Amino acid sequence: MKNILVLCTGNSCRSQIAEGYLRHFVGDKANVYSAGIETHGVNPRAIAIMKEDGIDIAAHTSNHVDEYMNIDFDLILTVCDNAKENCPYFPSKAKRFHYNFPDPAKANGSEEEIMAEFRRVREMIKNYCSEFIATHL
Repeated sequence: MKNILVLCTGNSCRSQIAEGYLRHFVGDKANVYSAGIETHGVNPRAIAIMKEDGIDIAAHTSNHVDEYMNIDFDLILTVCDNAKENCPYFPSKAKRFHYNFPDPAKANGSEEEIMAEFRRVREMIKNYCSEFIATHL
């Protein structure tokens, strides 16, 4: 069984959304983990917009990448430039992939405008994850 790691800066939004979709699309064909180079807690807005799409990430935790140093990953996906540039060295044969998604947590405006940005980024991540699984698993 393959092991997939999704990395982001704080493991609060983008990587959590990607973990939720990757788990959904991959089923029992792989183990999916997410982590950050820091931990910021799972963003409540990320939980809310995923619930809108039928995926429950409420039980997810914000994990530091160091927690997974002993897992032999097959695929590592960074979802922001900061994580790609600051990711610690993984002594593995893992194939690395990168896509710099916008950070919805940095959205400004009314609550409605902020949630619209979270939904926009969610759809970008959902489409990417669907294609990623179809191509790499």
